[in-house]
Amino acid sequence: MKIQKLTDTISPFAGICFVNNCFEKTGLSQLVDTELGDRVSSIGYQYSDIIKNLTNVFLSGGDCVEDIGTHLGKHLKTIPGNNVPSPDTVLRGIKELSTENTVYTSDSGISYNFNINEKLNRLNIKSLIHTGQLAPEKYHDYDYDNQITENNKYDAKRTYKHTKGYFPGIATIGDKIVYLENRDGNANVKFKQAETLQRSYTLLLEQGVRINRSRMDAGSYSKEIIDVVDKHSKMFYIRANKSENLYGQIKQIANWQTVEINYKVYEVASITFKQFYQERGYRLVIMREKSNDGQIDVFTGDTFIYRSILTNDWQSTEKGVIVYYNQRGASEKTFDVMNNDFGWGHMPFSFLNENGAFMVITAMVKNFYNYFVGLVSKVFEGINPTTRLKRFVFRFISVAGKWAYKARQWVLQLYTNQPYDKLTA
Repeated sequence: MKIQKLTDTISPFAGICFVNNCFEKTGLSQLVDTELGDRVSSIGYQYSDIIKNLTNVFLSGGDCVEDIGTHLGKHLKTIPGNNVPSPDTVLRGIKELSTENTVYTSDSGISYNFNINEKLNRLNIKSLIHTGQLAPEKYHDYDYDNQITENNKYDAKRTYKHTKGYFPGIATIGDKIVYLENRDGNANVKFKQAETLQRSYTLLLEQGVRINRSRMDAGSYSKEIIDVVDKHSKMFYIRANKSENLYGQIKQIANWQTVEINYKVYEVASITFKQFYQERGYRLVIMREKSNDGQIDVFTGDTFIYRSILTNDWQSTEKGVIVYYNQRGASEKTFDVMNNDFGWGHMPFSFLNENGAFMVITAMVKNFYNYFVGLVSKVFEGINPTTRLKRFVFRFISVAGKWAYKARQWVLQLYTNQPYDKLTA
């Protein structure tokens, strides 16, 4: 086998040029610098440069900021007019955007750190509106969850899963992260959650984004939290915790209906909820199935497994409520994507507040990816709006190309027959 070495500057990641073009063309660079302000003029790189290059890292298949220096920087620098900061500059810029932690003390005297970054969360929501992914004055469905992000950073705390890490509260609309607060890993899921939700709803409403339905797991089952959710949502669906009071109501149900959900048969019923409120007329939707081991439940005295959903929706059938609630698994997929594709599995800093800023920014990167892959899917076969990042890198970003200056303008020459030209129309 003979080998011939060529000295032409050819990038194997030429597809990233279209990412940068879209970032500029949509006006996101201008939005970022307008919202975050200018950095010190002597520094040379604006926040838009930092966020755009962080986007370049992940959309080129990188998994940490250092990839700019070790793998991607020389290719990114071949793009005409592209400002490519060093990894240290990117990390300094993210640190500058971090905020001090807020310390809350529980009734038992234990202190917990919460990181509230209103500026970055507001920018994230505005970027979603700017790209048409959220529509002001329209009603959207909202999910909230707390997700353990395992790590061994300096201030990581031991979580309820007996691992070290953080326990951020994350709100999503569809597959888009719309709000994030980083929290100590040992914080109880219900602790100050009502305040977190209030801040999230307020920022969305500030931009005209309204909530139709809110959906949450049993970690949001408390009177204080339900009050906030009910105030800001047309309807809500929250998994109810087991309790003696609750099962006292369930044991009084005489009429159960049989339904099939995902090819499995359940018995379902509805009752008026009386545990926290007497006057609001909330509905408790209960489903039950026979336990496999035949063990008698200590609360109900029978051999059924019970699950309950608290809601103010009396129009939907029991099956409709259960099926809609079960669809919240889509938000858990978003967390998997963030951990594996967008850097949450490789936190770059030692402290919760700086990593909190990183998490919000990478959530913005992921949201932009959703927008961009949607555009690409319209002209590229084999790519659809839900394509995972690895497949996207192989099918779109990894294309050989080089820039040539011809007739007083830069021309991107690509070694492919794929329809990249249609993206510039």
